[in-house]
Amino acid sequence: METEKAVLTGRGDEEHFERAVRLLLEGELVAFPTETVYGLGALATSEEAVRKIYKAKGRPSDNPLIAHVGTAEEVMKYAADVPNSAKVLMDAFWPGPLTLILKAAPGVFAPSVTAGLDTVGLRMPDHPVALRLLRQLGRPVAAPSANTSGKPSPTSAYHVAADLAGKISYILDGGRTGIGIESTVLDLTSEVPAILRPGAVTAGMLEPLIGPVNGSAEAAEAGVAAPRAPGMKYTHYSPEAPVFIIRPDVGEIREAVDGLHREGRRVALVAPAGFKEAGADWFFPAGKAGDPESVSADLYAALRECDTTDADLILAAAVEDHGIGRAVMNRLNKSAGGKWFGK
Repeated sequence: METEKAVLTGRGDEEHFERAVRLLLEGELVAFPTETVYGLGALATSEEAVRKIYKAKGRPSDNPLIAHVGTAEEVMKYAADVPNSAKVLMDAFWPGPLTLILKAAPGVFAPSVTAGLDTVGLRMPDHPVALRLLRQLGRPVAAPSANTSGKPSPTSAYHVAADLAGKISYILDGGRTGIGIESTVLDLTSEVPAILRPGAVTAGMLEPLIGPVNGSAEAAEAGVAAPRAPGMKYTHYSPEAPVFIIRPDVGEIREAVDGLHREGRRVALVAPAGFKEAGADWFFPAGKAGDPESVSADLYAALRECDTTDADLILAAAVEDHGIGRAVMNRLNKSAGGKWFGK
């Protein structure tokens, strides 16, 4: 089916939402913005609809999906044995970039949503378009990022169309996303709550509310046969050319670029504003130096821009590995397959 792009005006055109709701109820795929990245939505209770997500993205079927809801009250219908800690966190961070792994209520979700596990990831996004869509629909929507599997996640409707035109039914355009990287995934079914994917909600923000949190569980979880959260088992967020992480030092980057040029290799650089003088063939600024939150907002768009070049190699500047910087480094490490330049 040819992709149609719905342009959401400042007024919010009702016909666009009505069409999106109708298509979801008919088992079709609808892309929509959240505060993190654009999601590719299907009715989470329909196995036939959810399987279309895997087909459109080329996504491995053992990679679970997050179910999005429009109200916190819905969680009691979709999850079993909801702990008090979940209620505390929903009050504090929902709507927002926090996914909670809970025991799934039996018989609710399509098997492909949970990838055969007895748990499910639930989140309430903090974006007016997403919330309006979910509340008009009144049902859970499974929605991974709306991109070809393995590629940088989309932060604009243009990115969605570039990857999925002709493969999905509709795009609700809500402009550029704000945070720019996916939500924090917190497992509340483990003995100690564990962050399976870092994001904008950090361990330091969670612990004052619920006590100790395992902030490094993603490394162990990535190696298991059936990970409980998306984005843990496979390489992700990667442009076409190989990515190497490098220290955010202009002199070091210039030396690396000069050496690569002597080898006849063309280099694209993704780094904060001010690093253009490092001399790469192409420079795509991502945020400001010392401000990982701004880097987060720009990272995926900058990585995608690298695919417009003939670069043989991409250098991506590291950020400090704390706060949201930990999430940025998680994405950079997955994009680069853990490779650092010169190491």
